[in-house]
Order: sequence, then C-alpha cells, then structure tokens
Amino acid sequence: MSFPLLTATAALPAIGAIATAAVPAAQRTAAKWLALLFSLATLVLAGIVLARFEPGGARYQLTESHAWIKDFGVRYELGVDGIGVALLALTALLIPFVMLAGWHDADPLETKSSRWRPTQGFFALILMVEAMVILSFEATDVFLFYILFEAMLIPMYFLIGGFGDRAHSGSDENAAAQRSYAAVKFLLYNLAGGLIMLAAVIGLYVVAGTFSLSEIAEARAGGSLSMATSTERWLFLGFFFAFAVKAPLWPLHTWLPNAMGEATSPVAVLITAVVDKVGTFAMLRFCLQLFPEASKWATPVILVLALISIVYGALLAVGQRDIKRLIAYASISHFGFIILGIFAMTSQGQSGATLYMVNHGISTAALMLVAGFLITRRGSRLIADYGGVQKVAPVLAGTFLIGGLATLSLPGLSPFVSEFLVLVGTFSAYPAAGIIATTGIVLAALYVLVLYQRTMTGPVKAEVRGMADLKVRELVVVLPLIVLLVFLGVYPKPLTEIVNPAVQHTMSDVHKKDPQPEVEAVK
Repeated sequence: MSFPLLTATAALPAIGAIATAAVPAAQRTAAKWLALLFSLATLVLAGIVLARFEPGGARYQLTESHAWIKDFGVRYELGVDGIGVALLALTALLIPFVMLAGWHDADPLETKSSRWRPTQGFFALILMVEAMVILSFEATDVFLFYILFEAMLIPMYFLIGGFGDRAHSGSDENAAAQRSYAAVKFLLYNLAGGLIMLAAVIGLYVVAGTFSLSEIAEARAGGSLSMATSTERWLFLGFFFAFAVKAPLWPLHTWLPNAMGEATSPVAVLITAVVDKVGTFAMLRFCLQLFPEASKWATPVILVLALISIVYGALLAVGQRDIKRLIAYASISHFGFIILGIFAMTSQGQSGATLYMVNHGISTAALMLVAGFLITRRGSRLIADYGGVQKVAPVLAGTFLIGGLATLSLPGLSPFVSEFLVLVGTFSAYPAAGIIATTGIVLAALYVLVLYQRTMTGPVKAEVRGMADLKVRELVVVLPLIVLLVFLGVYPKPLTEIVNPAVQHTMSDVHKKDPQPEVEAVK
C-alpha cells in the first residue's frame, strides 16, 4: 500500500491544531512557533504533491479510496486534478504568511486571570481551517466534500467573532457587537446554502446510488445512469446555490464585506483567498461534472449574475470609506470574473478562471496584509484618517502600491494573465458579456488609484507622522508574495501546464468545444 500523501497533507495541520491548542497557557510564543512549523511542514508536503502530479497523466492522481459508511455508500475517496492541486498548493503557501502577519493579533486578549488561551486558540483554528480546505480540494466523494464544506464554517465563525479587528471607530461594546453580527451573518448565510446542498446531495444519491465521482462518471459513460431533465436541473440548483453563497456571487454576497471588515486582516485573507475558493472550485468539479446539461441550461442567468457582481462590486468599492471593506467589494468583483470564466465554457475562460483563483489569492493576500500592517499602526480603517504615508514609510507604501496594481491587473503582474484569458474566452463565446465585463477593469483602476492617492500621497497628517516602516517579520510576509506576483505575471507557464489538462476534461464533461473564429476567404 503506497503512502497516503493526500491524507497526510490534510492530517498534518489537523494534528498541528490539536498540538497547538494543548500548549500550556503561559507558553504563548511556543504555541505560535509550533503552529508555524506545522504550517511549513504542510507546505513541504504540498510541494511533494505538486512535484508528483503529472499534468498529462490520469485525471485524478494520488488517489485513495476506503470504505467509510458502508450502509449509505459513503467512501473516503481522495484525488487531485490540475485545478485541485493548484488550489491545494495556494492554501499551503498562504497559511504561513497568514500566521506571521497575525503573530500578535491574539495578544491583546491575553489576561493573567483568564483560563481561556486565545493565542493557542487563534493559531489552532487557522490550522484547522487549513486542514479542512485542503481535504475539500482532494475529496472525490460528494458526501465527504459536503461534510468538509460545512465543517470549515465552525473555526471560521470563531476566528471572525472571537478574534475580530480591534481598529474600530466606535466603543468596545459596539465593536464586539459588530464582530458578533458579522460572524453570525457569515454562519447563517453559509449554513443556509449548505442545507439546500444537503437536500441535493441526498437527491443525487437517490438517483445515482453512489456518492463517488468516479463511479458516477463510469455509469454515465456506460449509459447505466441517466437523469431526467427536471431532476438534473433541481439538483444542479441545490449545489450551485451553496457554492454561489461561498463564492460569493451577487445577490448572495452581503455577508462578505461584514466578515472581512470585522475580522483581523490575516483572517480576512483566510476568508477571501482560501475559504471562498472552495465555492468556485466546486462549481468546476461538481456542478459541471455532475450536471453538464443543467449547467448549460443555467449559463445565461449565471453570466448575468457574474456581470452584476463585477460591476456592482467595483462600483461599491469606488465609494468605500473603509479600507478593508473596499478590498472586500473588490473581491466580489473579482469573483464575478472567476464565475464568468467558468460558465463562458471555453478553454481560455476556464483556464483563466482557475488561474484567477490562484492569482487573486496571492494579490489579495499581499494587499490585505499590507493594509493590515497600515491599520495596526494608525488604529483606524478609515481612508480619511491617512495621508502622506509614503513620505514616512516608503517601503510600506511601495508594497501597498504593488498589491494594488496587482488587484487592478496591471500587465506584468500575475492577475493580468488571468483576467486576459477570462475576457478572451468570454468574448469568443459571448461578446456582449465580454464588453460589459471590461468596465470592471476601468473601475478597478479607479478604486485602487484613488485609495493609494488618499492614503499614501499628499501632506503628511499629524497622526501618521511617526509611523514606522515595515519590520523584518512584515517584509518576510510581503516580499515573497510580490515575487510570486511578478514571476507568474511574466512566466505563467508552470501554472498553465498544470491547469490546462484539467480544463480540457471539464470541457469534455459538458460536451463543449471552443468557438472557431470566423475568417473570411481571401479573394
């Protein structure tokens, strides 16, 4: 029996969470280092998974399959395709940076008399989220995926509500109420989507007699499984609704600005760069693969919702006064691009959407973490409270600018490649949708450059005059992300080679081919 590499990659952070939580209350620094070491070890295992993955090989690789709940046909089945392995690597890469950025975020909660160990809890919860997200990218059993899809909400709820942002303009009581509201809203929205998905998961089992993706695919290919049109459409809607909540897609997006605004900046990165990617990933793996005809049936409506997300999110970002909420609305716009690329159902669009998931994770992490360093220094999230920062903290301002330019998809930085492919794929199939989507690019330039101008340029405000520049720990967090943004912007081939074969499988699932360009004959 070969070594269960995928299980180990998810189990290691789970073990780390338990070990971190068990560290004695007085050993806060030891708990931090222990959690960081487990996250780095997970990154090494993720690198091994990436190295062993063969882009031209079988669709699902490094597979594991064991009986779990025999009476209900539930199996513990794992496997990664090019899309899953790319997002797995992204998750493992970002978690150490999230921990380093949030190194002192739980310290203000520490008291000598309290038995609660917030530092240990904070880092243990991050590791638990990592374990569940990684396993969700590996799961090829629908029921197993559903369990993980719901379970990851619990640690995220406590990270938002229990360790929220302390840079609040109101009283402590009002700040605590806002954090509680954001955490409950996050939980209720996602639980509602999950309950609807549970009904669809049960319906799928009634129709297919199994939860295994491989068995369902074999049954479809062999002609032994066929779904009535109405049944397939209802099941698709049940799955898609849950994924659209987590994505987040308009009009199911309203929980995100609250959650990102009230969470600490590292936890906000965990939400939008890691957890939310499960929603868009699941659209590719489950919606298109399990319900191809229903996916094509729903495409016009989904494209409209994606376009609304792009324009609406960007417009609200332009008008924001809160730095973190601005980044949250920008993320809603970016997720609209991802969903647009998925349901354009062209190879360029879906490749671009997958690259967008990875590159958005890196760019948003860079921008949000630098914004968090800025907010910690000033103690305010309001844009109006800043001005002239580049004169007193030039490195902070420079890294903030690069993160912002990546967010607006500047050529030479990795998000540009993703956005370009999404738009090319959309234009070739739906020209009108492609034209509307380009307005999101113009608006992105507006909200990013205005944000930079108002916070970093102009006269130095008295409150920021003594602001310190980035420290060594903060540079260790930001610089590798910037290097990745530049490297993948100039040379995206390593990522596209992994992703493209998986995209071709997905295109085959929905029986779609790229539109052929119309070329007039030369006379």
